[in-house]
Amino acid sequence: MIEVLGRFFSLGFCHQQFIELNTDIADANKLNNDVDFLISMRIISHQLGDAFMSTFEGTGIKNLKVRGGVYYWRQKIDGIQFSESLQTRDREEALRRMAEKAEAAKSGDILKEKSMTKQKDISAESVDCWPQLKVLDCTIRDGGLMNNHKFSNEFVRGVHKALVASGIDYMEIGYKADKKLFSADDYGIWKMCDEEDLKAFFGDEDPGVKISVMADVGRTNHSDIAPRDQSMIDLVRVACYIHQIPAALDMVRDAKEKGYETSVNLMAISTVPEFELNKGLELIGRCEAADMLYLVDSFGSLYYEQIEDLMRRYRGAMQHGQQIGIHAHNNQQMAYVNTVCSAINGATMLDSTIDGLGRGAGNCPTELLLGFLRNPKFHQRPIIEAVEKLMIPLHEQIDWGYSIPYMITAQMNEHPRSAIKMRESEGKNQLVSFYDEIHDQ
Repeated sequence: MIEVLGRFFSLGFCHQQFIELNTDIADANKLNNDVDFLISMRIISHQLGDAFMSTFEGTGIKNLKVRGGVYYWRQKIDGIQFSESLQTRDREEALRRMAEKAEAAKSGDILKEKSMTKQKDISAESVDCWPQLKVLDCTIRDGGLMNNHKFSNEFVRGVHKALVASGIDYMEIGYKADKKLFSADDYGIWKMCDEEDLKAFFGDEDPGVKISVMADVGRTNHSDIAPRDQSMIDLVRVACYIHQIPAALDMVRDAKEKGYETSVNLMAISTVPEFELNKGLELIGRCEAADMLYLVDSFGSLYYEQIEDLMRRYRGAMQHGQQIGIHAHNNQQMAYVNTVCSAINGATMLDSTIDGLGRGAGNCPTELLLGFLRNPKFHQRPIIEAVEKLMIPLHEQIDWGYSIPYMITAQMNEHPRSAIKMRESEGKNQLVSFYDEIHDQ
């Protein structure tokens, strides 16, 4: 329990904030791990928002403050300091409510406290309701790594329908790969995402969700990406390793000039030395053409303390207001909590996949993420329906999700290719042998 509390306080909570959770510590002692502890107490959605929000800002009107876009009334009356959320982002409504509260306080009609009131208000759900939080579902793109992108049109249509119905912001439908490197005989259409294939799939109708593709440095040519006005694609995400950043930025500038939203997805970040990371972030931060920078935990080896530190570095390096995103893998069952932690610490682009479908151990499950966000624009039921109708049958064909081999490679900070190979072999359940093999290397 002490270790759990230590991790809890490392997130930036003071003792008073912990006491205000009104949580039965005896119940907390029954929980199995840090993640259960955090989620069960609703720390993240009901408390972390205030802990990580910016400080109060003035509005030019006495006693009216704003924090995180929400108006607050802060006034001292008869020696008592009142500080309450007005539960609105509308300035005129805030003024009306502030006047009512001040009058009630002076007449003694409301409870006077020397501390923040304990009422539930929208400021306590700031993570849930921040309009800038976007969800990018990459089920088809990341999941395609498990079957060479050979999904049936019916399957992809089912995923697309679910994402549109659930209010997801972006659907990453595949890669923009060089046909000279990848044969159409070996890969499905979502490996190349030709414009003709996209138009044939979606028809003339608006897809109802922004379409994203990934372009790997060294596997995509500038000519593979058509001008935006000739494409159904909205966002081009350029994936690269630390030594490929200059080439990635050339691709980003090209895509930006063609009219696309752009992102740099910096992969295998857990293996990058500090000096190289700082220099790489500086280069990306100076690039005006990059709209987003993604923290990519390729090996699923990062813990939320590391995510916090990296988020501070990423945000601090951005010189042109670039958004920060998170793409987490679930090798240690940390994809969900690391995604949530990133959002709390400033990430506004959150990657996920339905039922966690993705390479190896998979990714942050979309259904879990929407349940956490609790934003009324998102709807969880269509995603759960997609799990039932699409993912459960797919499990009979494709092996993905947490397993011990993926845990082992993550804890060794290695690419999961050896674990994937082992899971596809006849000896997929020989866990001890795999453990010994990896540790003896």
